[in-house]
This record gives sequence, C-alpha cells and structure tokens, in this order.
Amino acid sequence: MLKEFKKFITDGNVVDMAVGIIIGMAFVAIINSFVVDILMPPIGLLFGRDFTNLFVTLKDGANPGPYATLAVAKEAGAVTLNYGIFLNAIIIFVIFAFSMFILVRNISKLKQKEAQPAKPTTKVCPYCKSNVPIDATRCPYCTSKLPVK
Repeated sequence: MLKEFKKFITDGNVVDMAVGIIIGMAFVAIINSFVVDILMPPIGLLFGRDFTNLFVTLKDGANPGPYATLAVAKEAGAVTLNYGIFLNAIIIFVIFAFSMFILVRNISKLKQKEAQPAKPTTKVCPYCKSNVPIDATRCPYCTSKLPVK
C-alpha cells in the first residue's frame, strides 16, 4: 500500500495538478488585487461610493447608526448585509473565469495545431507505384496519365 501511495504522489499528473493549483492561487491573488485596488476605485468614483462600503444595517450595534463605513458598523457591533463585498467577489470570479477561458482556449488551439498532420506533398502513381508530386497529372517515371482528385 505504501508503494502504491508513493507511486500516486510521484505520478506526473498529481505533481502537475499541484503546481496548477499553486499557480492558480497566485493568479487569484493577482486578480483580486486588480479588482479591489485598480478596477473598483474608478467604478466607485463613478457611483460616488466605495463598493466595499455598500451594506445594509440589519441590526444596530452598541452605537446606533447610520454608519459611514462598514468598518465603523463592524466596530459598533452592528449586524450588516455586505452586498458591496459580494459584488466585488462576483466581479473577481467573472474576471478569473474569463481569464481561465482564454487560457484554456488558447492551449486547446495550440494542441489542435500540433495534432494536425502535415498535408501530403506526394502521391503514389497507381501504375508504377512511384512517389510523384501531389499536383502532377502525369507520372514522370512511367508517363501514365494520373487520376485527378
């Protein structure tokens, strides 16, 4: 059983998957930073508000609301519905999913190009069995008229 486990762990697919997960986690961190630090501030300016501070107070805390920011509401102990953070998470997911779609699509195209066999440049003369150019109409060896495909 130990040998089987060692083989499973050292199998190329498991190692590749582990590397992919680690790179994916780093990529998610980059996308998260892009959305939170680069994309959302200008969008927040457009709407006149930071998206992370979009929330609804369900129950006031020790200090009654209204609360200017989510941090102030949390500090007061208020129960909040944080739909701005949820919107950020949706945007992060969409950007990440689209990035993965583009990556997988391009990799698939590369694999398809590699898998396609090269077009033949010669054909076999049906009479003398010699290799002749694909666009030849007569065999240069036996001078027979070749069928056109």
